[in-house]
Amino acid sequence: MKHRPVIATEDDPHWYKDAVIYQVHIKSFYDSTNDGVGDFAGLIEKLDYIASLGVNAIWLLPFYPSPRRDDGYDIADYRNVHPEYGTMADVKRFIHEAHRRGIRVITELVVNHTSDQHPWFQRARAAKPGSAARDFYVWSDSDQTYAGTRIIFVDTEKSNWSWDETAGAFYWHRFFAHQPDLNFDNPRVLKEVLNVMRFWLDLGVDGLRLDAVPYLIERDGTNNENLPETHAVLKTIRAALD
Repeated sequence: MKHRPVIATEDDPHWYKDAVIYQVHIKSFYDSTNDGVGDFAGLIEKLDYIASLGVNAIWLLPFYPSPRRDDGYDIADYRNVHPEYGTMADVKRFIHEAHRRGIRVITELVVNHTSDQHPWFQRARAAKPGSAARDFYVWSDSDQTYAGTRIIFVDTEKSNWSWDETAGAFYWHRFFAHQPDLNFDNPRVLKEVLNVMRFWLDLGVDGLRLDAVPYLIERDGTNNENLPETHAVLKTIRAALD
């Protein structure tokens, strides 16, 4: 799982293996309104140019509503677009125009964690311990749980746990403290994540690149990376989308 998977859903499930994929960060690609930020309208305007390069798939980096403390990888709303990049109508038009040119669309989907501004986390921190809302994330009364798990951003983070005053507990994060990890031991989390995937696939997206998937599951006594239980989650996702 060093290479995070693209979950493709076409009749040919392996189309992406030979694809010429053009990666796009909306905010820095093309600004159609001269406000200093790229947008979907600008990307649509340049589709003929992209097609002329022989590209047959565009891979969009995160474009969702976000505080953008981690360049959009801290998602605050899975079913919308950051207002500086355009509207959902713009996204639908982009998908249509890309398909009209024979270009498939892959979107980046961060499923390991959310922004701490996501409504799920705001509900979780205010909910009672053991409640369904609280269990959307990984909590502990001690910051010594899962000792031995490496800290990914050692230059900024001193622990994989952060204290939340409202919750009165520590929450787990493999990345920045403002990106709490979802609890994939909770079946409701996987159900919601699958619903998000279906939302974008129903909109016409051809594939999803799932970010940070080696870290979905935590187990005592392990390094909490690439665990068998994590592979089981990915197989469940694959089967559901098939």
